[in-house]
Amino acid sequence: MDFGKVRALEDLSLEVERGSVFGFLGPNGAGKTTTIRLLLGLLEPTRGKAEVLGFDTHERAHEIRSRSGALLEQAGLYERLSAEENLEYYGQINRMPGIERRGRIKELLTSVGLWERRKEPLKKWSRGMRQKVAVARALLHRPEMVFLDEPTAGFDPSSAAALRDDLGGLASREGVTVFLCTHNLFEAERLCDVVGVIRRGKLVAVGSPDELRAGSGGERAEIIGQGFGEKMLRMLRERVEVRSAEITNGRLAIELEEKAKMAPLVSLLVHEGAEIEEVRRGKASLEEVFLKLMEEDKG
Repeated sequence: MDFGKVRALEDLSLEVERGSVFGFLGPNGAGKTTTIRLLLGLLEPTRGKAEVLGFDTHERAHEIRSRSGALLEQAGLYERLSAEENLEYYGQINRMPGIERRGRIKELLTSVGLWERRKEPLKKWSRGMRQKVAVARALLHRPEMVFLDEPTAGFDPSSAAALRDDLGGLASREGVTVFLCTHNLFEAERLCDVVGVIRRGKLVAVGSPDELRAGSGGERAEIIGQGFGEKMLRMLRERVEVRSAEITNGRLAIELEEKAKMAPLVSLLVHEGAEIEEVRRGKASLEEVFLKLMEEDKG
């Protein structure tokens, strides 16, 4: 996808399973919003083609948009109107019958805790409350697919957490396919079945959060006990299977090389005089995976 001499997307190939929540991660300017606009048929690809819900984005863009919901950079709401009036208006645009429309509005506003305040003008509401109405607007006509572009951007932590809970619940109840663009790693880890990471218009990784964490390196552990000293630390760092080792407040944090095993290393520590009380094992966080992929871009 080119804009003049600027290449926004390069050889992007994605397949999103129906009914899943797909997270599209990347820094600002990586190409996330451009991808959504392309999939909605608002932009035409310079080369290649895309299909959404079985429809070609160039030839059948209207069918895609009629079967999809979208929350892009702007909420698309009228702040002088109430939440109910906003949803009534969009329901009429989507030609929803009156009884169905009113029932659906009550269902969605109730699910996000706003039904009792449905008559209030949106201009009196917080950004987080307005964003909940915007999500309800995107789901109003029971779309098969929903595109959400940074839905919690700029929120305070409590508002972001509340909206994430609402999104997770709505997605599971509605049974829709969700395409979520975000650079919030916690959000992706919490909501997404599959994650794709984009960097400078190129897809650099795709998989479930667990798969991405597992592929980021070897096993990690925090070993709690006594007898850890600099001599033992130097010995560990000299071993090929240990990627990193660090002692903090009497706790030994270790990352192994990809195929190395933790049990022989624990045995070695005991042999060298360490008194081990507990071994807490784990993998890299999704944030660490993401940062590693971004660092590779600089290298």
